[in-house]
Amino acid sequence: MSEHSHSHSHSQDNHGHEHSHSPPPDTTFDSQSLYSHIYHDQIWTMNESEPNAGRDVVKPWNERYDTEKILESDADEQLIMFIPFTGLVKLYSILIRSTPDAHAPKTIKLFRNRSDIDFATATDLKADATIEHPVGTLDIVEYPLKRAIFSNVQSITLFILDNHGEDTTKVTYVGLRGEWKELSKDPVITIYEAAANPSDHKSLVPDERYVTG
Repeated sequence: MSEHSHSHSHSQDNHGHEHSHSPPPDTTFDSQSLYSHIYHDQIWTMNESEPNAGRDVVKPWNERYDTEKILESDADEQLIMFIPFTGLVKLYSILIRSTPDAHAPKTIKLFRNRSDIDFATATDLKADATIEHPVGTLDIVEYPLKRAIFSNVQSITLFILDNHGEDTTKVTYVGLRGEWKELSKDPVITIYEAAANPSDHKSLVPDERYVTG
């Protein structure tokens, strides 16, 4: 899904969301990584310059500093990435690493449980959270999310609205942390009779003695 034909403005988000500039350290633990609870083969990215580049930057924690796999936008600086989970997630935080230059993403809008986000709607659609990513750092920046909002999450969509001035955007790592639980599967209970008792059922065929006309 790399086609990216749309028009857009470069205005900032006007919905009054809270912006996380300096998330506190040690918000979560690497043991809370949701990497193993992601449907990696179902991750898709719009406007990526290379197929599956978005999928490749959702890396395990021990590969977080690998720079051989980079997600770079194609037609312009915007990107949309859809990440589905294998169960229900309480999403605690998102971790982002980019190049330290003006290719770094700036405004990132997050949508939970939406697989229908595209460039025609993402700019104006009210996000569940909006974060601002800094320029000039090689560090992994962790952005804590409001747990009351990001509970019962089955998918997360990232919309990179703009960057710090370059024609294309580059991301080298996306990580997600939280708690995962398996989707509940309610048992199907079938009620049946081993042998029907005629006295328990009314006849569906009317007795001719009571049919007039």
